[in-house]
Amino acid sequence: MLPLSTGDPLRLGPYRLLGVLGEGGMGKVYFGRDGAGGTAAVKVLRPELAHDQHLAGRFVREAQTAQAVTSDGVARVLGARTEGGRPWIAAEFLAGPTLDDAVTSYGPLDDVALRALAADLARTLQDIHAAGLVHRDLKPANIVLTSGGPRVIDFGIARPEHGLTLTTTGQIPVTPGYGAPEQVLGQRVGPPADVFSLGAVLAYAASGHRAYDGPHVAGVQYQVVHGEPEVSLVPEHVRTLVLPCLAKDPARRPVPAQIAQAFAPPRGAGKVWRQGPLADDIGRREAAAGRLAATHPAEPGDGSASPSRRRLLTTLATAGAVLAAGGGTAWWLKEGRSAAPKPITVPPAAKTPTAALLAPTAPIAPLWGPETLAGPRTPAPLPVRDVLIFEAADGGLAAHRVTDGRQKWRAPDVTASAGYVTLSDRLVVTADAEGALHAFVASTGDRAWTAADIDAETLLAADARTLYVMTRERQLRAVSTVTRKVLWSRATPVRTTGAEPPAAATGRGRLVLFPSDGHVVVVDTDTGGDVWEIRGQGTAALAPAIRGDTVFLGGRTLTALSLDDGKKIWSVPADSRVDQETGGWGPPAVRGDEVYAVDYLDLHRRRASDGRGRWSCLLRSYEGTRTLPVVQGGTVWVAESKSYGLTAVSAHTGDELAAYEHGDTASHTTAGDGNRFFAVYDGSVIAMPVRS
Repeated sequence: MLPLSTGDPLRLGPYRLLGVLGEGGMGKVYFGRDGAGGTAAVKVLRPELAHDQHLAGRFVREAQTAQAVTSDGVARVLGARTEGGRPWIAAEFLAGPTLDDAVTSYGPLDDVALRALAADLARTLQDIHAAGLVHRDLKPANIVLTSGGPRVIDFGIARPEHGLTLTTTGQIPVTPGYGAPEQVLGQRVGPPADVFSLGAVLAYAASGHRAYDGPHVAGVQYQVVHGEPEVSLVPEHVRTLVLPCLAKDPARRPVPAQIAQAFAPPRGAGKVWRQGPLADDIGRREAAAGRLAATHPAEPGDGSASPSRRRLLTTLATAGAVLAAGGGTAWWLKEGRSAAPKPITVPPAAKTPTAALLAPTAPIAPLWGPETLAGPRTPAPLPVRDVLIFEAADGGLAAHRVTDGRQKWRAPDVTASAGYVTLSDRLVVTADAEGALHAFVASTGDRAWTAADIDAETLLAADARTLYVMTRERQLRAVSTVTRKVLWSRATPVRTTGAEPPAAATGRGRLVLFPSDGHVVVVDTDTGGDVWEIRGQGTAALAPAIRGDTVFLGGRTLTALSLDDGKKIWSVPADSRVDQETGGWGPPAVRGDEVYAVDYLDLHRRRASDGRGRWSCLLRSYEGTRTLPVVQGGTVWVAESKSYGLTAVSAHTGDELAAYEHGDTASHTTAGDGNRFFAVYDGSVIAMPVRS
């Protein structure tokens, strides 16, 4: 950091400027402090550019748009406006090494630190994408390691080779080796581009070597588009998770939620940022920044820093404090300017309140409920962080707190029985009686957007960019979650009615449809075209499960297939008679390398990689086949027959732990999250705990 010089402003808005953090071709970045002692990185356009009203307007407007991203994993934009003819942006200041610095100084991250990094960055990308934005320049130099974990920044303005990341369509800067193939080729960029960058970042963090490297930029970019990544030094178990992120085809890359799940770190992994040599480095940088903020700036007109302040500036520069220059100017998702809707203002994602795991011998009793809260036609309950979504008893959509079941918000003007899905674990989308789509902020119930003229009868599934719906005219439609326009529409490839829609799941550029006649069809999500199919798989619509590039199906067999082409990986026939009402395998639940499914009277745990049996548990009723086992903590919950109720089984041994009999007559729908199991039956909603 350098002291202020002649011509530098002394104050912008509430910020007194204390030093210069960096300078680019289009502007400067200053270290500022407000009257309360808060620090910020303040971006300012050069005076000669500030007179360009178009550029200045975009500078402030796009920064304000980026304030929709208020994730804990990004550097927050604190303010942006034009003052005295000079547009400025204030963003959160972070003192800590970049990932690039950390790997250079301390070597590749160990397994726990890498998993913590991957999971946190994936969740941050979820938050960014949920706000309708794309970062576009995720790289080790744009990731700051703090005592609270990794934080994503936009470092563009402080880099002379980039200047401000204020660009027109087709001119987004691409960091060689980290920008996705579609960026290199100048094609339209969406959330999968960030996933590619994340894969390249993780390959570097795990090995200390870039996945795409070379002496010339053109050669590196050629390898990104046409070559294979060099990941031989990445540990094998990490390589298998990183390589799908580096797929050339954006549709083949996983979504951030899948990455976060695949890299889920062990409990207490956050300590890696607070212990050890790297943590000591972080502490030194934070202390230097704190001391600088506590000093008094030079008097107006002095043009230089006092000796003590100069020493602190030097200390901070030596420690390598990093500019968290904000979120905004590179994060605007350009789906076509004329068609782009107004940005969505989404508040910070609510944290998932995790329930305590019960001790192995502790009694199992309801956390709350049963309470008559749900409507008679509600689909399965949907946990979204701190709320549970289902159809309200008197119609519409309801969100109740997962901790105690109390209603948090309600949307009465929609038809929740049409189904509902979550977008990036932040928004909830359902339809109304006219077939229009409505998106609500899950944590507050605020309406984020409405998409008319969709004619949606049933919501089937959603990925990072697209909603898939069935219309009343039996059309299968893909709807962009950014533009809210229909991307493609075709006649349904499977049997469907309003009363019996197909079960569906999506991942890696595929939409898997499992209808009630068991004729499974897999569709390409980019085009809507059929990719592969299986006839006679079952006699009921059973929810598929997708993990990575594998899809798992119940029915006549419990089967694992390649999601890409339908090639069989393994298959286990059902022992029960599939032609009877509840025979065959029920829908599978997948966690890690474990698959859980019910075959008539037995709950099975099998290995996801090869189908080998681990244990089976005899249930009390054959009517639970169609319900989805829910795995949380060390417990598997299964909803059995209408009279037998709910059964808890040890995920480790298959031993029965508890049974909850309620005496009602309706079938169940189930879900789980945050160490809680949720079930709905006869309008009653209940939350149950799980053991470790």
